[in-house]
Parts: sequence; structure tokens; C-alpha cells
Amino acid sequence: MLSPLSSLAAVILLGGAAQWIAWRLRLPSILLLLPIGVLAGPVSGLINPDALFGPILLPIVALSVAMILFEGGLTLNFRDIRDSHRVVWNLVSIGVLITWALAGLAAHFILGLPPALAALFGAILTVTGPTVVGPLLQQVRPTGPAAGILRWEGIVVDPIGALLAVLVFEVLISGGAGFAFAPIATSLGKTVLVGGGLGLLAALFLQSAIARYWIPDHLHNAVTLLLVAGIFAASNAAAHEGGLLAVTVMGIALANQRRVNVHHILEFKENLRVFLISAMFILLAARINLADLAEVGWRGAAFVLVLVVIVRPLASFASAAGSRLSLRDRIFVACVAPRGIVAAAVTSVFAFELDRSGAFPEARLLVPMMFSVIVGTVLIYGLCAGPIARRLRLAESSPAGLLLIGAQRAVREIAFALHTRQIPVILLDTNRVNVSQAHAMGLSAITGSVLDDTSLAEVNLAGIGRALALTQNDEVNLLAVTRLAGVFGRAGVYRAAPRTEAGGAIGRVLFSRERSAARIERLLDEGQRVVELSAAEFTERARGPNPPTPLFYLMSGRAIPVAVDEPTPRGEYRVLALAAVAADAPGAAQPAAGASRSGNGAWAS
Repeated sequence: MLSPLSSLAAVILLGGAAQWIAWRLRLPSILLLLPIGVLAGPVSGLINPDALFGPILLPIVALSVAMILFEGGLTLNFRDIRDSHRVVWNLVSIGVLITWALAGLAAHFILGLPPALAALFGAILTVTGPTVVGPLLQQVRPTGPAAGILRWEGIVVDPIGALLAVLVFEVLISGGAGFAFAPIATSLGKTVLVGGGLGLLAALFLQSAIARYWIPDHLHNAVTLLLVAGIFAASNAAAHEGGLLAVTVMGIALANQRRVNVHHILEFKENLRVFLISAMFILLAARINLADLAEVGWRGAAFVLVLVVIVRPLASFASAAGSRLSLRDRIFVACVAPRGIVAAAVTSVFAFELDRSGAFPEARLLVPMMFSVIVGTVLIYGLCAGPIARRLRLAESSPAGLLLIGAQRAVREIAFALHTRQIPVILLDTNRVNVSQAHAMGLSAITGSVLDDTSLAEVNLAGIGRALALTQNDEVNLLAVTRLAGVFGRAGVYRAAPRTEAGGAIGRVLFSRERSAARIERLLDEGQRVVELSAAEFTERARGPNPPTPLFYLMSGRAIPVAVDEPTPRGEYRVLALAAVAADAPGAAQPAAGASRSGNGAWAS
């Protein structure tokens, strides 16, 4: 076994490596984190979490789960489920009860667990988890209400499922003696009041402290971490397992208030979440007993199939009954319910307590059984969710559309040239006149700011794969790509060439370092047009005295933005460029029918 310092370093190194390799292979990271944890733990003996952390291991896991759920709560906005809140409510109530009953029965008859232990295992399986649902949705990017429903369910169901598991655990430990509805209802009500109340108070205090400048900017994240940890511990001390509910409510309350901006806190928590997920999965996997895992055997696979094929569809379709949710969305919701770190952590805690009590010898099998469920559900849903979403026409494998930030004349002409070539384009601008003139050209345009949550939520990103910031304000462009990198990834955001470049700034620089948005506007005023050229034509004209400015490479119905210092694509392509040509030259973009050139160079009807 490694030294304590080397073990800690190994956990961080292996977690980071697994995350990066999973990204390169386009796989859910958990599919690598769990096997790596097993290899580092019981197989090689390099890492022994119990020896490394001792009695504080499970409290560390619990606190990490609290941080993850708080971050998940920060991503939930009520507008995402404006028309489908009933389905979410049903999923975390009716769906939970159905899942508990069916999963418990399957655990008894397939896994061979005693009825009491099967009931506990079924209760734990009611949770899904933001650690796997979120990345899966980000990878698939489904359209419609299904994404919002699944995101809300994945966060909200976790404290509910954990609370249900606690109630079952308490009955199980007492041996069923003295079971009564009143004490259970009292305990449940206390947990909801304490957890929900403290979570709301913490959110109110934090937003007030930020709004009144009681906390300096550089301490916002530190104070937020302090509050999350304090509220989690205080809620757990006041009401058993009230901490998870408290941090979830705190995150949701902060996400839906309009008094202060909390995006910088969310960005920090997203980075922290990646680290915590990596470390927790490796540590928990490293505790698995290989003999117990082998004892589960084929029963684990059969149990996973029952969860995927029977339990989840019944629970989701029952929850959507009577709603306006389309059949396609209902099917997709039924096809996504992977388990993650919350299920693993809760199982580890209960298995440890039951094993220590000695009342249930089979409790040692709970962790390897949950290991099988996590791997199986993530593997099935991770590999199938994308193809199913595309088959249901809820997602595209490689979206070709473009989101253009800005709608001034140059952007409209570029967008019109793309639109006439069947490239999906959406423009977003705060200037209503620009947006109105874009509409007159037959373009899809929205009035709003890319920095405003409400405006961005109105943009239907179905089929959109890249974002280009093309305003004449360099600061706005930089803020836009920084914001949109979380949606499209750093590789999918571009910005117009700035007047002065800031080192290490996010976003690929478009077209040419000498071609800022303002410069392109002036070239249009001088008579240049957006035209389509063959690769040979472009190369020949690039050697002339007035070379064209390349804008996009056109390949197989796609428009790939030309970025500074990046090589030309392989294969056959044509070039959409800004060049000096006659107004009636072939390949030049023409105005939409019924539109004419106004005095300021815009298209007007």
C-alpha cells in the first residue's frame, strides 16, 4: 500500500485521468472511475480508503454529496419545468413509491435479499443522481421538456429517496417492533421543516450578504462553501438526514432569485463537483470486496435489466399519466434513470451500520450489488440515451446549426448567406431594430442579451452546435463565449477578432486577426459581399492585391467557422468569404424576397 500522501495524490491523479480519458472517448466518466477504483483498491492494494481516512471516510463522503447536491440545485430553474411541473412532482412522489415497491420485490426474488433488506435496497434505488444525469443530458442535449424534467428529478429525488431509506432503515434496525405511523410521520415532518427551513434561511442570508456587499467578491465562494457545510451539519444534527434536503433547497432558492448574480458561484461549484465525483467514486470503489462482487454474479445483471426494462418505464409512464407531455418525451424520460454517487454513498453508510450491528449478514452484499446497478445503468443509459433521443427526433448526433451573438448588418448578411445554404442560424441581439431587420430577411432572431438567463432560456438550441460572438464590443464577445462555453464547450465557441488580445482568453478568434467586427462592417460599406468560392478560386484570389476574407468552410451541408492559426479541413470543401465582387456576381448572397436595401445598408421590407 502507498503512503498516505501518495495515496491521496493517486486518488486525485487517477480521478483526473479517468475524467479526461472518458471525455476523449465520449463515455460517461463513471464507467472508468469505478473500474479504476477497483484496480487501485482490492486488485492492486495501492489504495486502502479505510486505512487512509479511518472513521471520517463516510462523513467526508456525506459532505461531498451535500456539495454536489447544492451545485445541482444551483442549476435548477423553475422556468425549465413551467409546463411540466406536474410530471416532476409525480416522479418524486408516485414514481418514488412505484420504484421502491418494484425494486424491493426484484431485490428479494432476484438478488435473494431478506424482505426487510430488500425494502431498504429498493428505497435507496429511488434516487437517480445529478452526477450521471447531468453529464448524460449535456452529451445528448435533448430538446423539449424532457431535459428539464430529468434534471429536476435527478436533484430533487435524491434527498427524498435518502429520507425514505432512513425511515426504512430505522424500522429495520428496530426489528419492526413498535412500528407506528405517528412517530414516522413526526420524524418526516421534522426533517422537512428543519431541512427546508434552514435551506431557505441560508439562501436568504447569502443573497442579502452579497447584495449588501457584506462579503468581498473574492470570498463569495469560500463563504458559500462554509454555509453549505454548516447548514448540512446543523440540519443533520437537528433532524436525521435533513442535511441533503437543506442544501438542495438552498441551491434551488439561490438559482431562482433575481436579486444577485450567482453564476460565478455556480462555475466554481461545477469545477469542485468534478473533483469530488472523481475522488468519491474511486474511494468507494476501492472499498469493494471482490469475493462479494463475484457472489452477486449473474443476479446483478438480471436485476439491472428489470430496473431498466420494467421498473423505470412503469414509474415514469405512471407519473406522466394525464399530463400534456408528448409520447416522445415520455419515452425518453422512461429511458434515463442511471444511479450515481448519492446511491453509492447512502448504500455504503447503511451497509457499514448494518454490518456493524451483525443483525443482517447479507448487508455486506449491498455495496457490490449497488456497484453492479451503477455500472449497469450507466452503461445501458449512457450508450442508449443518445441513439434513442435521435430516433425520437429529440436530438442530433452532430448539430450543424450556429448561434450568432449580434445582429448588426455584417452579421445579418453572413447569417443570410448561411441560411440560403440550409445552415440553421439563430441571431441574438439586444437591439430591437437589428432583430426586426433580421426578421425581414427571413432569419430567426431573438431580442435579448446572452448574459441574461431569461433571454438565453428563450433560445431553442435544438440543432445548434456552435456559438459565434460577433458584436462590435470586445468585452461583450469575451463574456459571451465565457458564458456559452458551459453549453457548447470551449471548442465550440468563437469570437470576432478583438482590437487588443488578452492572453489566455476563451474562444477561438474568427476569420483573421485584422478582421474585427467593425472592420468587416466597413468592408461591406466599401462594396464587398459574402460569396461562395471553390478552394482553388479562393487560393488563387488570396494571392492577389485584395485577398478575400475567409468566413466558413462549407463541407457536406455544414459550415465550419474559419479560426485564426488553425489548419484547413481535410477533404473537399468550398469557402464562404467576404470579397470584392460585382453585385450580380454568381455565388453572392441575395436579399430575401420582398426585402430591399435601406439607406443604412440594412435589409428592410
